Amino acid sequence: MQYTKAIFTFKSIEDYQQDLLISDLADLGFDTFEDSEGGFTAFVIKDNFNEQELKDLLTNYSEEFTTSYTLEDVADENWNAEWEKNFSPLIIDDVCYVRATFHEPQPSYPYEIVIDPKMAFGTGHHQTTTMVMQYILAADLKDKNILDMGCGTGILAILAAKLGAKSLMAIDYDDICYESTIENAALNQVDNLKALCGSKEVIPNEEYDVIFANINRNILLDQIHRYAEVLKAEGKIFFSGFYLDPDLGMITAECAKYGIKYIDHKQNGDWVATQFEKKVEG
Repeated sequence: MQYTKAIFTFKSIEDYQQDLLISDLADLGFDTFEDSEGGFTAFVIKDNFNEQELKDLLTNYSEEFTTSYTLEDVADENWNAEWEKNFSPLIIDDVCYVRATFHEPQPSYPYEIVIDPKMAFGTGHHQTTTMVMQYILAADLKDKNILDMGCGTGILAILAAKLGAKSLMAIDYDDICYESTIENAALNQVDNLKALCGSKEVIPNEEYDVIFANINRNILLDQIHRYAEVLKAEGKIFFSGFYLDPDLGMITAECAKYGIKYIDHKQNGDWVATQFEKKVEG
């Protein structure tokens, strides 16, 4: 099968804008994405590619950022081999081992998570995912009801399940992520996880002890009010997907409107993860 690759470069682009663009490219048939110098590379089956659709899509973003692209035909490749070459196992805090199906198990670690590395975000390698996993490993999640927003591969919810969570609701607007979460839950024998495809509008009217939200600043700011509605008193939220300044201050201020107070944060490179708690009134 022959692929075409589009190499995108940007003068300046926010992470959330790049995420939205990748999602729209997936709707056009692009099925694999790789970081590259100054942007990213996207792959699509050549017979499914329509360049005019790509041009029309980029026109929709013309007022938000400037991008250019080049196209190249790619010879037939063993794509599974490519994934294997680029996906290495990950160890979190010496207790959690994250691997793909093609890696050997390591039973010496207390927690092992198997993730099939597809297009969905969240193998644990990104700093934001790693930091939230560190928070999760230090938290008491036994018998807790968990909401995982922007679940990606489902890795955070799966880790929570292994730590004894009672029930898990995993939500992502991307149908690839939705399907990936279901598949990865099965790979890890997690049977108390339910996945939904959508955004804040599909969050069930239930109460959650803990919320994970590893998304981006603008989406978080838009959704915090909904999180506050379903978070139990003294419940915790672990946020990530944004920078220290000015993002953390903006998120802290928005949470304060709903009685959700900043506890602390971690930083890895430019990225931040943070812990909040819904305080009891009175």
